Amino acid sequence: MTIDWIHFTPGTALAGGVLLGLAAALLALGCGRILGISGIVGGLFRPQTGDIAWRLVFIAGLGIAPVIWTVWSTLPVPTIEAGPAALVVAGLLVGFGTRYGSGCTSGHGVCGLGRLSLRSLVAVGTFMATGMMAVTLMRGAV
Repeated sequence: MTIDWIHFTPGTALAGGVLLGLAAALLALGCGRILGISGIVGGLFRPQTGDIAWRLVFIAGLGIAPVIWTVWSTLPVPTIEAGPAALVVAGLLVGFGTRYGSGCTSGHGVCGLGRLSLRSLVAVGTFMATGMMAVTLMRGAV
């Protein structure tokens, strides 16, 4: 395995992790909610009185954050080495996995592990193993 040292950005990765942890802590302490994107978005499809506004504000923040970032820096141009069909299949598999696993990587990985949840530990291990297998198979390393 090789590391792309030119594009290795530990500073921004650390800042992103700190911001994500801060957001998770604020949402848990301030609202008693778990920061799991699939759960936040999913809650909009089964709305309850008084439960919609914070979800919409949170999702709006996800969209506004990159715009605010451009004040200080340019956004990286993503390169995707997969065709449209592979992206659709991948998206459907991720969606199925988040429903089947009762949450996504942010909910289980950030919040669940932080709460020492055994279910989240199993889910994160499954996410990681599946991701590693998928990359290995797709890149033909087997």
